[in-house]
Amino acid sequence: MADQQEANLTLPSDPMSVPVARRHVSRTLVAWGLDDGSDLADTLRLITSELATNAVQHTLGRSPTFTVHLALERDEELRLGVADSHPRPPRRLPAAVRQDNGRGLPIIRSLVKEHGGTLGVTPTPDGGKTVWVVLPWPAAAV
Repeated sequence: MADQQEANLTLPSDPMSVPVARRHVSRTLVAWGLDDGSDLADTLRLITSELATNAVQHTLGRSPTFTVHLALERDEELRLGVADSHPRPPRRLPAAVRQDNGRGLPIIRSLVKEHGGTLGVTPTPDGGKTVWVVLPWPAAAV
């Protein structure tokens, strides 16, 4: 396998794009021979859903699109990034007991920590940001 494989998909900033983003990640994992039905593959799909949902909901209409970027590096790390053109970094919102929102970022942090990965935010050249996770990907899964 090459040192790095990449896959990108730009989608409209619309709630209907969230399942499309998740399918993109699923199809990419299959194409790269990485979707073995493992907990790690399911975790990556869930993180994709949460990051894409955040890109749609929390940019307040200031980003017409978002981009999902996947990179497999050296057959040992999988990087998932979701970029939008809104400069505000994600922040934890208080989640009231009866609210359905405000839990995405804590869920992502917990999942990333559970799998020994990292979570971060990087500014983009257009003034926006990429929220990314890096997860160790066992060589046996490749």
